[in-house]
Amino acid sequence: MTIETTVELEGHIIDSGIMQRAFGIIMDMGGTFHVEQFDVGTHKNETTYCRMTVSAESEGLLLPILHELHQNGATITEPTDATLEPSPSSKVVPRGFYSTTHHPTDILYEGEWISVENIEMDTAIVVDPTTKTASTKVLTSVDENDLIVTGEAGIRVKPPSRPRDSSSGPFGFMQGGVSSERPSESLIKKIAETIKATKKQGGKILVVPGPAVIHSGAGDDLSRLVQKGYVDMISAGNGFAVHDIERNLYGTSLGMNITTLAHPRKGHKHHIYTISEIVRAGSIKDAVEQKIITGGVMYECITNNIPYVLAGSIRDDGPLPDTITDTIKAQNAIREQTQKADLVLMLSTLLHSVAIGNCLPSTTPTVCVDINPATVTQLLDRGSSHAVGVVTDVGMFIPRLAQALLDE
Repeated sequence: MTIETTVELEGHIIDSGIMQRAFGIIMDMGGTFHVEQFDVGTHKNETTYCRMTVSAESEGLLLPILHELHQNGATITEPTDATLEPSPSSKVVPRGFYSTTHHPTDILYEGEWISVENIEMDTAIVVDPTTKTASTKVLTSVDENDLIVTGEAGIRVKPPSRPRDSSSGPFGFMQGGVSSERPSESLIKKIAETIKATKKQGGKILVVPGPAVIHSGAGDDLSRLVQKGYVDMISAGNGFAVHDIERNLYGTSLGMNITTLAHPRKGHKHHIYTISEIVRAGSIKDAVEQKIITGGVMYECITNNIPYVLAGSIRDDGPLPDTITDTIKAQNAIREQTQKADLVLMLSTLLHSVAIGNCLPSTTPTVCVDINPATVTQLLDRGSSHAVGVVTDVGMFIPRLAQALLDE
């Protein structure tokens, strides 16, 4: 007995490779397909439409195929309303709940497609029947009797498409993947232009810096970017803030003098002394107001009223009083930041960048800079529609970016 379902794909599905992936999914998972209609866009600004019947020998084989097709943007030709089930208790979702991708998503509710707000990956979709709205919730935020979308009926996912004119516009160049052989100067200039375009449009820039920014001597230039208004938010770990402040108090980062590269006596203790001074002052802001901290990235954040989130980890020394040590609270603070971000710069910090990336929708332009190509690849493989990877030393990248933005 053969089970079949008709699905549709529409958009720049050829240029994006979506159609090829769809065919591969069906064949690799033991199904077959028959293309019923195929309308190819013949101009670069035209879309392509495909309707096909997907078949398998049993429902058990067909459902996983439909799931994978759905994740790649396929929709059933005659969708029914999304299935809703109440959460049995706080933090518990119904079995078979729909786990989101980070792509723009709609659900069909009472015969009308509505957009899912605050989309991010690996969350549940909660529907408010009073306002007829849908939004995402992480599992720890689910309340008892929340109406949760289950199954995959009535859900429409819209993966990023890449039209042929993707080289145009301020974000057009952010489509080329990762290469250490790209001309860094021209690429940095394009990133600077994108930052300027974002700011001109009233957008917000989120910077995700790692301790290597300070170790490499690039902290001064990042401070300049904060001071001049090119950074609207910072999301970092305890280590970044500690070494930034250590640099201001002792001239060292992790015990090494940034200017002379010397290792002063007891320099390896400077970061602990730094934490102690800030704890004694009460907070980073208190230390600035008491003139203990007189410069650096965190100083500029305080004096220019730039919000920051410092998320802690099990490895942290101290930590600083400002560091959020409750993981769930830190995730929520990061989530609130990412929802406001219009462009994200990830600067040499793999784990923190992954955390940020998991909270971002695929439509947010992202720049990832790291000396390790594997780090950049891992971040870009999330499937963002606008992303660029720069394989280089962050100590070179930030000063040149600052020069392109500030010293023209």
